[in-house]
Amino acid sequence: MHVCKWILYVLLSIHFKKLMDSLTQIILGAACGEAVLGKKIGNKALLFGAIGGTIPDLDVFIGKIFYGNEIDAMLFHRGFMHSILFSILAAFILGWGIHKLYNSGKRLHTTTQKDWILLFFWSLFTHPILDCFTPYGTQIFAPISNYRVAFNNIAVIDPLYTLPFLICMIVLMFFNRINNRRRFWLKLGLGVSSVYMFLTVVNKLYVDTIFRKSVTESSMRINSFSIQPSIFNNILWYAIAESETSYFVSYYSLLDTKNRFLKFIELPKQRDLSPNEYDDIKNLAHFSNQYYSVYKIGDNEYQYNDLRYPIADEKNPNSSVFRMVLFKEKDCLNMKPFRPKTDDFNNAITKLWIRLKGI
Repeated sequence: MHVCKWILYVLLSIHFKKLMDSLTQIILGAACGEAVLGKKIGNKALLFGAIGGTIPDLDVFIGKIFYGNEIDAMLFHRGFMHSILFSILAAFILGWGIHKLYNSGKRLHTTTQKDWILLFFWSLFTHPILDCFTPYGTQIFAPISNYRVAFNNIAVIDPLYTLPFLICMIVLMFFNRINNRRRFWLKLGLGVSSVYMFLTVVNKLYVDTIFRKSVTESSMRINSFSIQPSIFNNILWYAIAESETSYFVSYYSLLDTKNRFLKFIELPKQRDLSPNEYDDIKNLAHFSNQYYSVYKIGDNEYQYNDLRYPIADEKNPNSSVFRMVLFKEKDCLNMKPFRPKTDDFNNAITKLWIRLKGI
């Protein structure tokens, strides 16, 4: 139960808006810890694995320490600390350090330095790999490349992936470290979550096919498109397509009677701030995979909309759920801390739930 308290403490230390995302990473990290050191140190392996699985997301706080600019701090997230190189370097440093601290007294020679390096490597490395499946984008090749890998097959928060995995890890904790049932529940948790992830990939490939057929049958001429599941599920999918002058957004539910994306909503390519004038807009556009708009909303305020995510009001193209308020500061741009509006979020979730049931 002491371990449970520590894991709860780690959970509460994460920023609220990333709580569910971090919970998933903590569970996966704990599973890695159990797989490597569970038989030797029992529930402590879950704790250290959970810590390893949390470390990459600390870039949310570290970015604010190193950058005075809120835009730079936000873009630091899922950057170097989510890279393969960081996973390797941090695994050796943490593995060496924790082994030095742990390998004493009654615990002397019960574990090896290699054990600890492997525990931290797998808990760190699986974090960015899992993030790659979500739409946000992860720079796993940093600092060599700033390319953001995003397979878009699962939402950042998907309870069907997280909750069964969590239940298996909780049950596992009540068995002695040498009990074979412990290994059974570990395999079950990893197996169920992996099968679900595979099914989301199948869904993604299927929905991509449906979208291409929908575009072919329409009069739209598009240059690119992006499709992702809506939050909390893998049934309702959101699509955005880019033409020369506009964006088009639409939804498709696996429960729809017609296998097509219907009712495309046209959004203008609003550019009240140009990437040619400000590198900050260029960097934000790269972050949004070029699906964005910028509206002037005040004397020195501009709203940046990340259009990879839905709009709250179909009649208002400036109602993106993921939006930021920018302002000019000397020769660059800065932004106010991102705080999603509760009413808009609740309205969007309600509409998505209704649309999920199919038409």
